[in-house]
Amino acid sequence: MQSAKDAAASAKAGMEKTKATVQEKAERMTTRDPLKKEMATDKKEDKKAAAELEKREAKEHNVAAGHGVQHPHVGGGTGTGYGTGSTF
Repeated sequence: MQSAKDAAASAKAGMEKTKATVQEKAERMTTRDPLKKEMATDKKEDKKAAAELEKREAKEHNVAAGHGVQHPHVGGGTGTGYGTGSTF
């Protein structure tokens, strides 16, 4: 289950990074001002860093949530197949 959540976090981050790149290209194509082009690139880098940070936080949260899960003890025996109330 953890790997599915991690994969989802990675996919979301990848989509956000791609979206930031496409937005940067669109902004750079619509202006001739070098300062605005540089600002578009800076904004893209900030969005990509934020997406990566969010992905890492999601993975850390998934790991922490996994450690907090209490699994009930199933069985109650020693694993040898012999119960404690045998009548041999």
